[in-house]
Amino acid sequence: MNQNSDFVSKNVKDIIEDKSLSYPQNMALACAWLMGNMKGVNLKVIDMQGASSLNDLSVLGSVTNIVQGQSLAGTIIRQMKLNGYLPKGSEGMNNADWILIDLGDVIIHIFLEHARSLYDLDGLWAESPTLPIPDEYYFSAPPEAESSDSESDYF
Repeated sequence: MNQNSDFVSKNVKDIIEDKSLSYPQNMALACAWLMGNMKGVNLKVIDMQGASSLNDLSVLGSVTNIVQGQSLAGTIIRQMKLNGYLPKGSEGMNNADWILIDLGDVIIHIFLEHARSLYDLDGLWAESPTLPIPDEYYFSAPPEAESSDSESDYF
């Protein structure tokens, strides 16, 4: 494993094992963390208990292109398997603008923004409560270090 995948695996495991979170909130927030750290945007974790008998929580996120969505979906599936959660199925992994991953009690929706607007699950479930997603779950680049180049070194 490389350093980045070790970092990802450790953070996902820490969220899943967080005693302040119950199941399936821990799984949903681990998936939200993955989405945020892989530059997914407009993340939302929706409590589906009053809206659906199929799942307890839905995690929605948007990506900028199909390849990013496929990579994100693959990472979520891999990390959930590593932590003992076997996906029941997935749809849209081959060049779709909406990827769905069924983890049983949690369903993950990864959209291209135009598809998210078109299908409008946010509007469909607007009355459902949401879980807060901590700001630190979102990707943030480290601050740029000052350049070591100096014009005074040139002759």
